[in-house]
Parts: sequence; C-alpha cells; structure tokens
Amino acid sequence: MTSNSDDSSNAGAESVIYLDHHATTPCDRRVVAEMLPWLTENFANPHSDSHSMGRIAGDGLHAAVQEIATTLNGPAENLLITSGATESINLAMRGVMTHPRNRRKKMVVASTEHPAVLDVAADLKRDAIETVWVGTDHCGLIDLDALAGAVDEQTGLVNVMLANNETGTIAPIAEVARITHDAGALLHCDATQAMGPLAVDAKAMDIDLVSASAHKFYGPKGIGFLLAGNGNRRVRLRPQIIGGGQQRGLRSGTMNPAGVVAMASALTLATQEREDETARLLKLRDRFWNLLSSAIEGLQINGPRLELNQHELSSGDQTGQPHLFRLAGNLNFRLPRVEGETWMAATPGVAFSSGSACSSADPTPSHVLLAIGLSESESRRSVRFGLGRFTTEADIDEAARQLIASHQRLSQIGD
Repeated sequence: MTSNSDDSSNAGAESVIYLDHHATTPCDRRVVAEMLPWLTENFANPHSDSHSMGRIAGDGLHAAVQEIATTLNGPAENLLITSGATESINLAMRGVMTHPRNRRKKMVVASTEHPAVLDVAADLKRDAIETVWVGTDHCGLIDLDALAGAVDEQTGLVNVMLANNETGTIAPIAEVARITHDAGALLHCDATQAMGPLAVDAKAMDIDLVSASAHKFYGPKGIGFLLAGNGNRRVRLRPQIIGGGQQRGLRSGTMNPAGVVAMASALTLATQEREDETARLLKLRDRFWNLLSSAIEGLQINGPRLELNQHELSSGDQTGQPHLFRLAGNLNFRLPRVEGETWMAATPGVAFSSGSACSSADPTPSHVLLAIGLSESESRRSVRFGLGRFTTEADIDEAARQLIASHQRLSQIGD
C-alpha cells in the first residue's frame, strides 16, 4: 500500500514525524473500520450462546481466532487470546515451568531478550527455576555453540526472541529450534517485533510457543495472543488467570471480539502487503541512513550491517522471499560524541528512541547494546529509529533535515 493514501493515512500530531514504530504502531484505519461494528452493533458477550446476539459475537470471535491461527500455521485450539505480549510471555514462561507435571527446572534465556522476558526469568527464581543466560555476537545473533552447551536434559524452556526490538536482529530460529528440541525442551519466541514484518510459520519454524501484541502490527493496544503448541509436540500450561473457565480454563475472562477481529484484520493486512512493504521500507531506511551519515561524520551502525539486507533482498532464498538479517524498518546507530537523549531533546519534531533501557523510568544504558559489546558510553550515544507503514519519503527527508540541524547545533555547543 502507498503510505500517503487518503483512506489509510494516520495523521496524528501534525508537527511531529513519527519514527518510533518499534514502540508502537498507529492503528490502521482499515482495521478500525473492521473493529467498530463489534463495539457498537455486535457487542454481546461472546460466551452468551443462549441467544442470537451472543452467538453472532461468538461466531465472529471464533472466525477471527481461526484467521490468526491459519496465518501462524498453528492449531486454532492452541491459540490463546491475551491482553498483549507481556501477559503472553508470562503465561508461556510461568505456565510451562510451574506446571505440576514439569520435571525440568532450568530455563535458557538469550541475554538480549525484552525486559518482559528477563523480569519473568528473574522472578521464577522464587519457584526454584534456574536460568542460564546465553550471549550473542556483536550483531546480536545468539551464540549457537553456547546455546548448545547450555541446553540439556534439565532444560524445560528456551526463550529466544524472533526479532530484537532495539537492533532489529533476526534470530537464526531454525538452528535454535533444532538445538532446543534435540534436548527435549520447548522453544518460546517473543515474536512481538517480528509479527507482521516477517512470515511467522510456527509449524515450519518449529516454535512451540509464540507471543505477540496487536499494537506492533497496526492493530489496537490491549490485545495479543499466545500460540501454545504448533502441533508438533504437546505444550502443558499452568493457568495464570483463573475465574470463568474461558479458553479451556487456560486464560479465564470474557473475551473481546472487537479486539480479536481487529488483531486478525491487522495481521492479515500485514501478511498480504509484506513483500511490497519490506522493499519500500528498505529503500526508505537506506535513504535515511545515507542522508544522516553523509552529513554527520562518524556514525556507526549497531547490529547487522545494512548492506546484508540489500544483498539478500535481490537474491532471495529458495522460496523467492528475501531473507533479512534485521527488520527492514529498523535503524540503530551510535554518534561519535552526542548522547542519544540529548539529541532527542534537541529534535522535538521527530519521535525516536535513545539507546537507554526500554523503561523511561530506568536511566541505565540499554542491556541489549551492552550485551552485543558496546561500552556504556557507546550505548548512551546510540539511537533507534523505526520506520513504518505510513512513513513517507517526505517524512524521511524532513526528519533528516531536522536531525542534522540539531546535531550541528549540539556540536557547536560542545566545541
């Protein structure tokens, strides 16, 4: 789709150019249109099957669940609807590791995971669950030899995110899955950043548990899913939210047909438009990088080199689809002198992220950038840009102009 079409433009604050799509995405107007009838017309409780209005809501809900499951190539009965990826991650990690029939008391976690994973792993120590951390290389790719050495017969769950939310690094998930399953463990992937930009086939990739949030792929906030079992092996979960017995008792609570319909619509749109959107974003991202790096001396990329994506896009793999080493809309780099937070404050007309931790309340440098070998100073001098569906070439040019101008002002102050 073209990003400047009248019927799909998501103009927010007119004066700010939004380049922070890894944090969240605007809800596509087409998704909103699909969602609205389920808020105002087909609003009944989908579990009230004693009357026609409840059955209509239930049928719409079940159809949307099936649509999502089909996109993931997983069984619809294994798809659990949640409030978002954080809840899904909690259910996946706690659900597997604290299940009464689980005898394996060790987890393996990549060092560059999102705090939603890291904090659950830390908290599970109270349940006598041991966590083994596995590092990455300078691009953020997990060390497969270290992973193979860490996963053993005591490992119940391996947690490796499909695409990193800071560097955009895409995991070698086929090898991760092989190592995990050879030891009899289950694989959980936080696919929050990958869902939409990448084709996530849970069965072919052999990912046992997939977590995601709709607001990362142009759906609404407050809705997500956990695919708990791809059909290749059984996944047992201990429920974390109990009450009404909905979703086979694995996640109780009245379900949200409007949110699920919107999530299904958003995922289907992302799937249909993925190939064209990937190519478009790669061109925009490279234009943005060339504008900035030609005007600001000393910029250095964090994560996989940008040219890897361009090379693979032209050649493709055996399926004819591009193999990406980092998300097409991701740009993460460090400045030679200016700190990311300072650059952000000096450029209020562009929304982007610094290299600090995910939580704005936490002043520490990014654990992801530290894990890939950057110093604390380099991490603080890093920034992340996330280009998205409604980013235009005019946005890129104007953002570059403002960023270059603010950097020049900051450099003059420093001198």
